[in-house]
Amino acid sequence: MVALGLLILRLVIGLTLAAHGAQKVFGWFGGPGMTGWTGAMNRMRIRPATPWAWMSALAELLGGIGLALGLLSPLPSAAIAGSMLVAMVIVHLPKGFFVTKGGYEFNLAILASVAALALTGPGAYSLDAALGIRFPEPVSVIVVTILVVAGVAVALLTRAPEPVVESKPQVT
Repeated sequence: MVALGLLILRLVIGLTLAAHGAQKVFGWFGGPGMTGWTGAMNRMRIRPATPWAWMSALAELLGGIGLALGLLSPLPSAAIAGSMLVAMVIVHLPKGFFVTKGGYEFNLAILASVAALALTGPGAYSLDAALGIRFPEPVSVIVVTILVVAGVAVALLTRAPEPVVESKPQVT
């Protein structure tokens, strides 16, 4: 039953993230496509916007597909975690918890799901199990976590500064 539970979790979370990535990469499902997504990265002050836009979009698309298939675990979880962490900090955290107000609840649920899958592994109904792929535990999870934290830190620390808003003196 555990293997079936992990399969359901991987499919739902993985395909959800793959759909979000397809919105960004291909413009499918009403998404912005890469031009629109790069523009959004510019508005979020992520620099350089184009490579970060591609990295985040592919993290969701390929990470979601890899997660759904249970392939190369824990790498897809790490890709998704990095994308969710940056989105949480830059976009959603200032808006509070609830998604109805643009908050981070959805991102947190995704982040918790991929963290759980990274720790448990993809389960028996996965390509990793079928192909006999196993990364060394716990070393792989520790190394991948360090890389995610470093990548998120770089993305956040290289943002362009807030634009200076000049106040004009009022004429009386």
